[in-house]
Amino acid sequence: MSQRCKIMGILNVTPDSFSDGGRYDSLELAVRQAQRLMEQGADILDIGGESTRPGAEEIDVLEEIRRTVPVIAAIREATRDAEIGPVISIDTRKPEVAEAAIHAGADIWNDVTALTFSDRSEATASDLACPVIIMHMQGSPETMQHSPRYDDAVRDVRDYLAKRLDALEFAGIERARVTIDPGLGFGKRQEDNLAILRELAVFQDLGCPVLMGASRKSFIGRIDGSSADDRLGGSLAAALWSLQAGADILRVHDVAETVQAVKVWEAINRG
Repeated sequence: MSQRCKIMGILNVTPDSFSDGGRYDSLELAVRQAQRLMEQGADILDIGGESTRPGAEEIDVLEEIRRTVPVIAAIREATRDAEIGPVISIDTRKPEVAEAAIHAGADIWNDVTALTFSDRSEATASDLACPVIIMHMQGSPETMQHSPRYDDAVRDVRDYLAKRLDALEFAGIERARVTIDPGLGFGKRQEDNLAILRELAVFQDLGCPVLMGASRKSFIGRIDGSSADDRLGGSLAAALWSLQAGADILRVHDVAETVQAVKVWEAINRG
């Protein structure tokens, strides 16, 4: 992968994710979509088997493994002759799922709870010795949008991530293996989401790559009234703003469009 901003393509193998739930719930459809995302220019495939949309309920560990692990194994099998295979991320808060996914061929553990969901999370990540992505979320998916409150959203989120980085180092997880995600839409009010985007450069001070996931999120719809499937323009605007503010990874649904937008932005920026 190049040193440019990386594109993480979203592949939800769930029946209830907020945007693409149910579209790739068979092995054949999921593998075909993974190949499509790679062809479109995705640097990373982020595979999730449990919805974390506002109000989503937790599912059983075995069900989440059933949804994700065969897909990861099938993608690895389908691309085994490729000169450069895909980088695969497992999007889960459960250490048992992360462990099974990494053993099946995933490379990265992407955890919306910043490795706090289970008492085993930190030790499992340390034992797996894989790169991890830690995100800020106030509350849980079931409750996070009930009544989020901050003294100063940007400072509070930054401070939380800083404390988690210290805790992970204490648990034997090197900072060099960690990417941080401020968690747009996860226990955030509209003004909080916009403030985090506006002041994104603050998070670079933590010394880790920064991931931004603004794609199709509801803060866009609150600006113009659009539905989740009609937020491409807003998603690209947020992606390019994040890129200019120093984001290292953009987590997106619309890979081809984002890749094109980033290429144009980079060409202009190079002068």
